[in-house]
Amino acid sequence: MPNQKENTGITVAHSTTSEVVITIENLWAGYGKEPILHDINLSVNKLDYIGIIGSNGGGKTTLFKVLLGLLSPQQGRVRILGRSIQQGRRYIGYVPQVMTFDRSFPINVWDVVRMGRLGKGRLLRHFNRKDDEKVEQALQQVDLLDLKDRPVSELSGGECQRVYIARALATEPQILLLDEPTTSLDRQSSTAIYELLRQLNEYVTILMISHDLGMVSSYVKTIGYLNQRLYYQGDSQVTNEMLEQTDGESVEPVIHNRFVPRIR
Repeated sequence: MPNQKENTGITVAHSTTSEVVITIENLWAGYGKEPILHDINLSVNKLDYIGIIGSNGGGKTTLFKVLLGLLSPQQGRVRILGRSIQQGRRYIGYVPQVMTFDRSFPINVWDVVRMGRLGKGRLLRHFNRKDDEKVEQALQQVDLLDLKDRPVSELSGGECQRVYIARALATEPQILLLDEPTTSLDRQSSTAIYELLRQLNEYVTILMISHDLGMVSSYVKTIGYLNQRLYYQGDSQVTNEMLEQTDGESVEPVIHNRFVPRIR
């Protein structure tokens, strides 16, 4: 494994509170001998809303897998709310990139969202009143309570995505991880999802992977550029030339309404 002579991590500290919810120090991770993530250093404050962009294969989903405890670090240290990954991941709600299901399967919105309660000790026990209260609350948060009895197969793409977000909210998370939450959605539905996430960010920390640079830069508080290393964020405009220095690829410049990445 390469030595750790340089620190090209970032520190995200744009929220109104200094409470740190995720700390990553000198993280190396991958699926074989060759790591995909190289020396990642990241500190995320409570109520940050971070959009993570970067090239395919650059390690964005790999980073999420580490945070979820699905992939062990090869080297480095990760703390979630001051706890180990195994202890801290219970406070994370996750919305994966692609959700597939048999559309002929007879399951309604309520039952899908209630699946989020399975991680709260319900695996071998019946759901109880508290579970129902949390499911109802989650559906209210995504404005789908009126559709609680509707079969999921009858929902639009945007409504389905709200259901999956509600399922994550039913876990009572302090942190939300979303992997490409607007994939395959039209512009109107994507905008509605981003507006919803902005509202949820009033009380939940959000990390989101996306390739929709224009939309992301308009909604998130911070943008991180990840391509094996996670680069510094500042107040200068990203150009094609700057990004080409990191991965040799040409991408559209990102203009962020408050913060834009800067290569250090």
